[in-house]
Amino acid sequence: NYFYFFTFLMRKTKHALITGITGQDGAYLAKFLLKKNYQVFGTYRRLSTPNFWRLSYLEIEDRVKLIPADLIDTPSLIEAIRVSKPDEIYHLAAQSYVGASFDQPLSSGEFSGLAVSRMLESIRLFDPSIKFYQASSSEIFGKATTKSQNEQSSFIPQSPYATAKLYGYWMTQIYRDGYDMFAANGILFNHESPLRGLEFVTRKITNAAARIKLGLQKQLNLGYLGSYRDWGYAPEYVEGMWKILQQKKPDDFVLATNESHSVQEFVETTFSYLDLDWKKYVKIDKKFYRILEVNSLKGDSSKAQKKLSWKPKIKFKKLIQIMIEKDLERWQGWLNGEIFPWDANNYIGDEKTLFRKAN
Repeated sequence: NYFYFFTFLMRKTKHALITGITGQDGAYLAKFLLKKNYQVFGTYRRLSTPNFWRLSYLEIEDRVKLIPADLIDTPSLIEAIRVSKPDEIYHLAAQSYVGASFDQPLSSGEFSGLAVSRMLESIRLFDPSIKFYQASSSEIFGKATTKSQNEQSSFIPQSPYATAKLYGYWMTQIYRDGYDMFAANGILFNHESPLRGLEFVTRKITNAAARIKLGLQKQLNLGYLGSYRDWGYAPEYVEGMWKILQQKKPDDFVLATNESHSVQEFVETTFSYLDLDWKKYVKIDKKFYRILEVNSLKGDSSKAQKKLSWKPKIKFKKLIQIMIEKDLERWQGWLNGEIFPWDANNYIGDEKTLFRKAN
């Protein structure tokens, strides 16, 4: 009897496969699913220096099963599906930095666009009953023609990244309609956290402000400050991803705070939280300007609020407080000789500070 009861429980345990589990969203989603008693598998790119700091930071690195895979290698994707036997796949892996897509447009198309087709085709061939979530992006709206954007808004991408994401968006719909697969798009507006990479402007700002406050940095170089974005808190958005795959029928959803703030507002709020005058420390450097700027994006997540019962609680000022306090805590801990997983030593500039301290 115990054997059959145990077998029943094991059969009821859901399996989830997360591509890009080492990224911000992947790590938070893994933690969320573990709390839901999922067995969590995640793909990662095999590198000479593995990047598992986010999983370690969330203290879940020993609770997820990692599978090496590459988005341009279809057999490795099929193997990841075979090993994990997932009920749900969350496809988060991509070339996720808009600025870099201008420097590497072809690889951006491969990793953020064509890789979606590879994932969908792998599912279709292996087990078309697997539920598939595609991480789309608000960047697909690009040169928006409306004050806010929802699921019916026009797509006018302004970067190779956005174009690749739009390709993935349409392929997800095509496989949903053409093969009757449960394939859904989450069109997520900007969502940030202390686990955001330092190449992204929000974390670049909070990290620099913390270092300036502690005397570790003298100035912060930024590009165009006039862009407006809808910024939310990443841990809340991964819950939205999960809710999208719990629906009876697959559909596409915008996740957003329905608010828009400029980069300059982000800077002002961050520095004022530390009692610093941002104008004394921030310098504009045109090398950080994009070839094509997206001036304003603001989401309309009313559909998600109605159908998913999803609504973000953490808004702009609270988000900044969470991020700046954590970056300040990290650098204070480092000054005190503490050792913990983080990403400062992976970026040019920060490693010079670390080296000076070591000497």
